[in-house]
Amino acid sequence: MKKLLTVITAVATITMMITGCKHDQPASKPTYADRTERGISQARALWRAEDGTEEDFQAFVQEHLATTDSARDALFESLSRMMERLNESADMLTVELLKPTQLTNAGEPTAVDWILSGYNPSAHVSDDLFRNKVAFITILNFPFYTLEEKNTLGKDWTRRQWAEARLGDIFTSRVPADVQAGLTQAYANAENYIADYNICMDRLRTEDGRQLFPDGMLLLSHWNLRDELKADYSEPLTNLDGHLLNEKQEIIYEVMQRIVRQEIPVDVINNAQALWYPYSNRVENAGDQPEKDRRFQRILDIFHAMQQQDRYCPGMPTGIIRNFEGDIEMPAAEVDSLFRVLLGSPEVKTVAAEIRARLGRELRPYDIWYDGFKARSSMNEDLLSEQTRRLYPTPEAYRQQIPTMLRQLGFQPDKAAEIGSHIVVEPARGSGHAWPCLGHNEPARLRTRIAPAGMDYKGYNIAVHEMGHNVEEVVSLYLMDYYMLHGIPNTGFTEASAFLFQHRDLQLLGYGRQEQNRDAVYDAFWGMYEIMGVSLVDMQMWQWLYAHPKATATQLRDATLAIAAEVWNAYFEPVLGEKDCILLAIYSHMVNSPMYLPNYPIGHIVQFQLEEAFSGLADAEWAAEYERCYRLGRLTPNEWMRHAVNGKLSVDPILRKVDSFGQHPDNQ
Repeated sequence: MKKLLTVITAVATITMMITGCKHDQPASKPTYADRTERGISQARALWRAEDGTEEDFQAFVQEHLATTDSARDALFESLSRMMERLNESADMLTVELLKPTQLTNAGEPTAVDWILSGYNPSAHVSDDLFRNKVAFITILNFPFYTLEEKNTLGKDWTRRQWAEARLGDIFTSRVPADVQAGLTQAYANAENYIADYNICMDRLRTEDGRQLFPDGMLLLSHWNLRDELKADYSEPLTNLDGHLLNEKQEIIYEVMQRIVRQEIPVDVINNAQALWYPYSNRVENAGDQPEKDRRFQRILDIFHAMQQQDRYCPGMPTGIIRNFEGDIEMPAAEVDSLFRVLLGSPEVKTVAAEIRARLGRELRPYDIWYDGFKARSSMNEDLLSEQTRRLYPTPEAYRQQIPTMLRQLGFQPDKAAEIGSHIVVEPARGSGHAWPCLGHNEPARLRTRIAPAGMDYKGYNIAVHEMGHNVEEVVSLYLMDYYMLHGIPNTGFTEASAFLFQHRDLQLLGYGRQEQNRDAVYDAFWGMYEIMGVSLVDMQMWQWLYAHPKATATQLRDATLAIAAEVWNAYFEPVLGEKDCILLAIYSHMVNSPMYLPNYPIGHIVQFQLEEAFSGLADAEWAAEYERCYRLGRLTPNEWMRHAVNGKLSVDPILRKVDSFGQHPDNQ
């Protein structure tokens, strides 16, 4: 009781001190009192015995509480500058440490490189800033606001107030450096496992011994397997067990199931010597022992590292809460409900019927990746690859063309040059990704696979997607008014930017704009349908983990397969068939990026709503609107959408659009 009374007394004393210094403001002005009480309370909650006594805390508050506007402005500028430099320097070191394991032009990684890939240069920063009291100074003067408060109070905040609120988000818990480093290492181990998970497609054999794929084809799971499956829709059909099907797609589907069930022989992974017969799971020239549960052990390792964090985050005591309410800034239940609206909609059957008619056969489970609505589906991919290889023989050739491509999309020449000057292109060891810039001395990094013969169309399509990330990263940092607002509400919003650009990849090759016609809308809908199902599996797997914290890797595997089958039976089996299918659990993100997958459907939803808002605009107007939206920065999803499209995040617009085309099928 004595400590409680002491803190209350301190709050009242400091509040009066602040309001007294505002000579032209009444002593009861609520904004100062609320902020002061909030800051003192939050700082006190994180103050530990090693930080000092109760008297030390009160003295600290008296000394470091900014009591004038000018003092608070100066503190805001200093802390913002410090955060940028800390983020930037740690990120630049991380980029260097990861080059051997992430880029093909950095040589083969050594044993030391793999160890260093798990090192986190910023692991001790939070500890250090609490120890030297900078964290407490930040909390005291720029307190934390909950998601609900941001969504309600934030409607009336200025840009500066939003920036202050984001400063207040930084120090909400005290996770020890060794705990943070343990999680970083678990992530790195999972990433390294996935980045090197290649299937030698030319070594696959049908049961009668035939080779279906060209020599040298090496596909990363799951990304490249999925993309090859998409490309194979143009292949001729074969009579398999009385059904006309595509042999290549069927064998890829079998490979995916073997991976998910962990029945894949470990010796066929990355092994160009082994001959593998996926249907019977027979192996020649290598061992046939199954991978067992390595895939699920990586997930379990991350979960255990997250559990170590949980006890230091009383306000967000699970990784699920931290991911959704902290990072995505949408409660998990809200995301779950949003996805189920579309998954259970009658529009699914409308689009499925169109796919069935185009394919001329009953749908198969892998038709969740049907790619025939895209304009490129009617084009010869080999010819597209000839064009992209000619245009982009090297990463540098692509980099040099970025300003030109941006001008093609409508960006003004000076803006295109400015944005392009902050992007570099590097050859990825994995499937490709974008690495953001966290400070004004850094470039955004575009990474994609580029073969010795040049960038094929698949690599180009990925590169345009990643370029969409990079443009967002540059706009939301270099064109931002406050550093603390740099970025986007959540990762789904940068995915939306990537989708906006990827949708225009053929336009950048000179084939004209793809309008929001029926095919484009159906394509967007089907993409949401697929990835929402995958996301539900990922989310439910993590809910199961927290409900069964002592589970083994085998138990996790069995539970994940059961969850995948349950989601499939509820939303996919009625249109795609095959009861208890486990295909939704194939995504590599489930292994190396916990609960990242929901960002993709969120991104698709945002993209569609932006496309609707930008519909009918000339290229220059489109680019201007794009820039306006992505300069909004890191508001909450609700506030960002309100400013961008005067609405909320919703699947209703695409459901209405699909329904309108279903009622008027001639409207192409």
